[in-house]
Amino acid sequence: MLTLALSKGRIFEETLPLLAAAVLHVGGHVGGADLGVAGKDVLIEHAAGNDGTSGLYQPLDLQIAKCRMSVATRADFDYEAAVKQGSRIRVATKYTAVARQHFADKGVHVDLIKLYGSMELAPLTGLADAIVDLVSTGSTLKANKLVEVERIMDISSRLVVNQAALKLKRERIRKLIDAFAGAIGATAS
Repeated sequence: MLTLALSKGRIFEETLPLLAAAVLHVGGHVGGADLGVAGKDVLIEHAAGNDGTSGLYQPLDLQIAKCRMSVATRADFDYEAAVKQGSRIRVATKYTAVARQHFADKGVHVDLIKLYGSMELAPLTGLADAIVDLVSTGSTLKANKLVEVERIMDISSRLVVNQAALKLKRERIRKLIDAFAGAIGATAS
């Protein structure tokens, strides 16, 4: 038996059809996991923090929970002028490692404000000039009178494998990866 960890919400809901297409049985609550499904945003952010997720094997992009990580500002904020090389900008985000690297690559100094919810309020209240957050449809930005000014990267969920499980259960894990790959192909057609 292999144990697959799934978070609640969008990733869980979008993984279930893949599991069914791969003809995999879904059980109840379990302890430690051999495999899991995680968003690319989480994997990148936590790998930068060296908390161990960088040691996960990521064999498959499941092509689910698709969105993008973007920079957004108030519509009246001159983002192009604000991100000239050597300038400084205040950014609210829960993705501090990604934001720090993104602006460093542009030569822009960034004051990061770590927030976990209601990110859209930061530019509206003057707490930050911009936010770095996940965007799916853009409706939340629009509702808060913000505009997406730069796309940092596309995001989707990945199948991840615990390295110890990969060593101990290689054949079973390979079969599961192949089943997921087949299910992705079937749902893409």
